[in-house]
Amino acid sequence: MDKRCPVYNTAGFIGKRWTILILTELYKGRKKWKRYSEVKGMLPGITPKMLAMRFKELEKEGMITRKLSTKSFPVKSEYSLTSMGEDFVSVIKQMRKWAIRWNVKNSHCESASCAACEI
Repeated sequence: MDKRCPVYNTAGFIGKRWTILILTELYKGRKKWKRYSEVKGMLPGITPKMLAMRFKELEKEGMITRKLSTKSFPVKSEYSLTSMGEDFVSVIKQMRKWAIRWNVKNSHCESASCAACEI
């Protein structure tokens, strides 16, 4: 495959472990902004170093944005999906539909809106 191909390039950063799960966690719920610790708490098994690295990569790619709160110490970082990241959630939703149809027969996820992932 040609390295200039959009599918090749997209797979390069979306295909990394934890990336889709991080985007899903940022999408979930009513809060637009989520703190590092909130996302970390929802992803058992991810190391702090890995989460920080993925946040930096996703921010560089334009999928998420970060804001710093310097009003208290330590400085707090909060993250949110950009419009690009929000648009990618539709891809995640299609992945869920595909998994239910062809791979994952899970009665918990067969509802119109999965309670666990809220997508």
